Amino acid sequence: MKQFYTIALLLILFCGCVNAQKKGTVKRPKNLSDEQLMELVQRQTFRYFWDFGHPVSGMARERSNVAFDYGGEVVTTGGTGFGVMGIIVAAERKWITRQQAAERMLKIVNFLWKADQFHGVFPHWLNGETGKVIRFSPKDDGGDLVETSFLFQGLLCARQYFNQDNPTESQVRNKILWMWEGIEWNWHTQGGQNVLYWHWSPNNGWSMNHQLRGWNEGLITYVLAASSPRFSISPQVYHQGWTTNNYFRNDREFYGIKLPLGFDYGGPLFFAHYSFLGLDPRGLKDQYADYWEQNKRHTLINRAYCIDNPKKYKGYSENSWGLTASDSYRGYAAHSPTEDLGVITPTAALSSFPYTPEYSMQAMRYFYDTLGDKTWTEYGFVDAFSEHHNWYANSHLAIDQGPIIVMIENHRTGLLWKLFMSIPDVQNGLRKLGFESPQLPVNASK
Repeated sequence: MKQFYTIALLLILFCGCVNAQKKGTVKRPKNLSDEQLMELVQRQTFRYFWDFGHPVSGMARERSNVAFDYGGEVVTTGGTGFGVMGIIVAAERKWITRQQAAERMLKIVNFLWKADQFHGVFPHWLNGETGKVIRFSPKDDGGDLVETSFLFQGLLCARQYFNQDNPTESQVRNKILWMWEGIEWNWHTQGGQNVLYWHWSPNNGWSMNHQLRGWNEGLITYVLAASSPRFSISPQVYHQGWTTNNYFRNDREFYGIKLPLGFDYGGPLFFAHYSFLGLDPRGLKDQYADYWEQNKRHTLINRAYCIDNPKKYKGYSENSWGLTASDSYRGYAAHSPTEDLGVITPTAALSSFPYTPEYSMQAMRYFYDTLGDKTWTEYGFVDAFSEHHNWYANSHLAIDQGPIIVMIENHRTGLLWKLFMSIPDVQNGLRKLGFESPQLPVNASK
């Protein structure tokens, strides 16, 4: 049986790679309205998680091509969380039936139920057939708190969405709840320190020693850690850990736009996406920032830099912008204005639809209408491209594809924001950390 699955994986992976390279063979309808194009991009991108999902676990594969010495056996926990949110979108928009969505969810949840976890925390990568941890780096072979938070941002939304009284949806809800309640977030304070640590391993302990301090993609980790019904952190862990980094506050101007938090020029744009697939930034504030303004300004600065184009790369323009972590002609890179290799990553502009809808649509039109068959594939847009270097990726990454589906949906309907912000545990966690939001019920018990 194991040999059968291995052969099946290799065949699916091979087909995925071959099809991804035959970009010109993928149908690309013309003269679409804005709504039609958004729908098409979401639906086509969803195929990465549905058609290319791991056949045994249902989880999201790390990537669509063989690279970096790993292949089709590697599934990603964080990327699966993004994919789960995509499954919810697909069910709501009737690209698949609700029953199909619930059955795939149960497949994923049953796999996770038996997979390796460490104090309730999942690793970055798992073997999609066996559920055993796959080492992400030499000592990263245990729990990854940030990837687990991305996973449960999606799973908790699924628990809200699949609310019908039938055996499949009941099992989905119950097992997500039991896993959620079992995550020992406070274990990752390494003995009661006022900061979260990213990794812990049974083989290497705390030797990674990576404190999770802002500003980066980790806000959702602190929110969920405060929201835990059994193993929550104190507010001091957030206020003395997350917010005390030298790179947390900024308050400088770039292209005439004041940036409240983060690195100069904002860093890669996934900072404005990953934590906010479920966490609704509209009106979300605490004593440190207005998170809608933070994310919108970060996006505008990123675009302004591409228009300014100080390195004079071919192809950068008001229509072609967006720097974030992705593949490049040199390998994987965390593209940003301070690490600019001439590579545009479609997820950067497309996952920014809530913040810059007009500018994101301009970019989508350019990627689809102008670049066309160079960038359009069976799984949506290629991971990245560089007109300057005449390079177009033959890859797709779960962590890049997922936010495209989810953030376009949040722009259109707010679906995932509504689901996530309706969770009582999350509401309690946000209040505990001092957040305010229009989504928090008035006069609710704290």
